[in-house]
Amino acid sequence: MADAAPAARKSPLASIKSRLRTLPRTLTFRVVAFSSIWAIIALVVIATVISALFRQVSERGFDNVLSAHLFNLIASVSATEDGRLVGSPNLGDLRFSEPLSGWYWSVEPASEALRNRLQSPSLVMPVASPSAEAVPFDRGFRRKYLAEGPGGEQIEALEAEIVLDQIDRIARFRVMGNRSELEQEIADFAGRLFAYLAIFGLGMIAINVFAILLALKPLGSIRLALANIRSGTAERLSGDFPREIAPLAEETNALIESNRRIIERARTQVGNLAHSLKTPLAVLMNEGRALGGEKGILIASQAEAMQKQIDHYLQRARAAAQRNTLASRSPVNETLARLARVAEKLNPDKRLHLELPRAEVVFAGEREDLEEITGNLVENAMKWASGRVVLSLDPTGGAGERRFRIIIEDDGPGIPEEQARQALKRGRRLDESKPGTGLGLAIVADLVKEYGGTLALERSPLGGLRAEVSLPSP
Repeated sequence: MADAAPAARKSPLASIKSRLRTLPRTLTFRVVAFSSIWAIIALVVIATVISALFRQVSERGFDNVLSAHLFNLIASVSATEDGRLVGSPNLGDLRFSEPLSGWYWSVEPASEALRNRLQSPSLVMPVASPSAEAVPFDRGFRRKYLAEGPGGEQIEALEAEIVLDQIDRIARFRVMGNRSELEQEIADFAGRLFAYLAIFGLGMIAINVFAILLALKPLGSIRLALANIRSGTAERLSGDFPREIAPLAEETNALIESNRRIIERARTQVGNLAHSLKTPLAVLMNEGRALGGEKGILIASQAEAMQKQIDHYLQRARAAAQRNTLASRSPVNETLARLARVAEKLNPDKRLHLELPRAEVVFAGEREDLEEITGNLVENAMKWASGRVVLSLDPTGGAGERRFRIIIEDDGPGIPEEQARQALKRGRRLDESKPGTGLGLAIVADLVKEYGGTLALERSPLGGLRAEVSLPSP
């Protein structure tokens, strides 16, 4: 069990991929996020490099100043014959005269032949010098080290041992500069640099976001144009697109036009087939009826069955050709209102109650197919209703987004639940007392299926059949 724990842990790469999947899946967010992150990283690197260069230049300048002061100090001090150090160094910096300024100099004996000590007015307390073992001298008898000054500040000391005369009397010259002051200047510069770069970075990111949004705006126009095509308010992509996106719009328009030509060609062929078979089948039915007898009746009934099957499959083929096409959009409210008026005129003894929403509902398909679906269901309801039929439209759907429902209810005898499936089969009639072919509900079921919808037959609260159709909306 102990060995299984490391194996169960995610690798760093898998963890990064998992986090990337949680990012919003929008092109704008990703481009803005990655460009902003890159800008921040670049600015931080630039600020770090500039700060490092400034520190390097400042420290080199600081060391050069200490070296210059040390040379001036060495040139200003000498020794008398009796071993006294004498001189009036003037290093040209008032800070050497200000007590506890952090800038000091001192000259001390390094051999027994010298006995006194010189120091700057600013040095009110002695500064300890490390041993030669701790900080050794270089080949020029010079060394540099950090120490704590009399005022608690950090100082940098540049020290050299110089032979003053021919009798090898040696003095130790030391110039000390305020290192804390230097570090504070470097820190102030770094703070101002990061502040200025942060302001510059925010401005650059804002400009970058604006430029990206402006560059991606044509994609929004493409999306809006496609939405207009999907909703049926436009038939092609139109607009002034930039050179990079114009080919996409042209290819999309070409695809829509090609799809439309294919549909028109299929519709023409379907119509030609229907017309070419209509006359021979009519002749067969007439000859069968004229022949009479069992053979005549058989010929006529089979020809009539062929006619029904052809009508059914031609209708289904047309629905399949129209499914999922961008240009097929039909208003539902207007179609249902017209069907309701026709149904009331054909059945004056029955009352049809129509319930439509205020919002216009659009069917993602052909108007003829919508009329076929709703007309068959309304006709069936009016046929079996005792006196009342309710036709309602629900724009919210019930099977997910972009769907709507058409509900037809009647107060007739209804269909038992175990017989509802049988009623959807082609040519199957559950009651022969009413005229009909038995294809109405089957055609409805096939058309609904071709459009990816659902059809449910249930018991209505009115007492009869409740038919609920769910169809796609753009």
